[in-house]
Amino acid sequence: MVHTFTALGQYLAADVNSGAVHVLDKLSFDLLSLIEGPMGERLPQKLAEQLDQYDPRELSEAWEELRGLQDQGLLFSDDEYIDPEAAMALPKSAVVKALCLHVSHDCNLRCKYCFASTGDFGTGHRMTMDFETAKRAIDWVVAKSGKRRNIEIDFFGGEPLMAMDTVKRTVEYARSLEKERNKVFRFTITTNGVLLNDETIEYINREMSNVVLSLDGRQPVNDRMRPTVNGKGSYEVIVPKFQKLVAGRGTKDYYVRGTFTRDNLDFSQDVLHMGDLGFRHVSVEPASGPLDDPFAIKEEDLEKVEAEYEKLAGQLMERPDINFFHFNVDLAQGPCVIKRLRGCGAGCEYVAITPDGDIYPCHQFVGKEEYRMGNVFDGSFDMDISGTFAQQNIYTRPACRECWARFYCSGGCSASNLLVNGDITKSNDVACQMERKRLECAIALNAIEAGMGSKRNTNCNNTDCIECSLGESK
Repeated sequence: MVHTFTALGQYLAADVNSGAVHVLDKLSFDLLSLIEGPMGERLPQKLAEQLDQYDPRELSEAWEELRGLQDQGLLFSDDEYIDPEAAMALPKSAVVKALCLHVSHDCNLRCKYCFASTGDFGTGHRMTMDFETAKRAIDWVVAKSGKRRNIEIDFFGGEPLMAMDTVKRTVEYARSLEKERNKVFRFTITTNGVLLNDETIEYINREMSNVVLSLDGRQPVNDRMRPTVNGKGSYEVIVPKFQKLVAGRGTKDYYVRGTFTRDNLDFSQDVLHMGDLGFRHVSVEPASGPLDDPFAIKEEDLEKVEAEYEKLAGQLMERPDINFFHFNVDLAQGPCVIKRLRGCGAGCEYVAITPDGDIYPCHQFVGKEEYRMGNVFDGSFDMDISGTFAQQNIYTRPACRECWARFYCSGGCSASNLLVNGDITKSNDVACQMERKRLECAIALNAIEAGMGSKRNTNCNNTDCIECSLGESK
């Protein structure tokens, strides 16, 4: 499978199975766009007739060049990852290596698009996690992680700063186990910033390997979507605090993360605004929801959204100070094979734990009782549910099998599928179309920055990768 497309004035082709990307001239692009499968020794007469505006000699030379790429395994390559018939045999009982720890089911903002029902996840019961529950969660993941050394913990909510004492005690407890249990904990916290102060900023910058800061961009956009409990805007309260936190972050990871809705389809301006505020690492996600959600991106919005992504990509060519998360694609080193096939690992390698100790496949399934997997206090863990999620991959999801972007998006989001289609196996087509456009822009940006002709995406062998450095994944 080869995907040909244009973006940012470039003629491009992506060979799906090898991961190779090619920057083409117009003749080669037009020729390749007409080819439906592997090329033979000669240019078929019917193709020559379709491209009769070109010089026959130049056309023949382009054919030979494309055949050369095919011979190198960089065009029309076979799928070498896995026999699709064996997709159901992927490991179903993977060890758990990451927790989304819901230390708070309460929030001091009332964001209009909030998937967590402004903090209580639809339960009608606002609460924070006590240390005993957090301690049980840490003990649970240590036991479930088996021989894996690295464990990820994301402090989440609601608003996790409302449970800062639990956060601090949990970090201290986890650190106390590292040497004895041969584990290394990596902590992340996601915050709306309202409760940040000098002490908390210093603590986060010292203890958290990553921090996600929630901001929707321009002040009118942010304050319309992210008001406080009393209905006031949050922008003026949080932006100076975020700037102070980032200024003291050094080389540690962070992202300023926003959400765009149908109300601000000109979201490129929000990305640029965040850059103007001094934030280098920026992520702006589309709102997703069922058909009756007034804020979720709909089919009729896609033309504008796709044009805005390309507009943003062009703008970022002049803004090296902004690293836009969704335009990051590594054409030289891809993620580990299993991750390319199965994605985030929700429900099998990654789970969410609520303030009362209940276990769910991820934070977006919390409150959906049919997906409750167990509880850290009784040690239960529903392997049937876990196995169902483990089986979700690019071969078992029908829409993914024929999609050129499958090895980049790894099958998409089960929670988004459920939210829109009522079925974790049925892809959210609107989300898929946006993902494909983001990838086209990302590939084009990378091609321009690298000044490349062809680039092949290889299997991961990165010594900085937590998995590969330990020989724990292939």
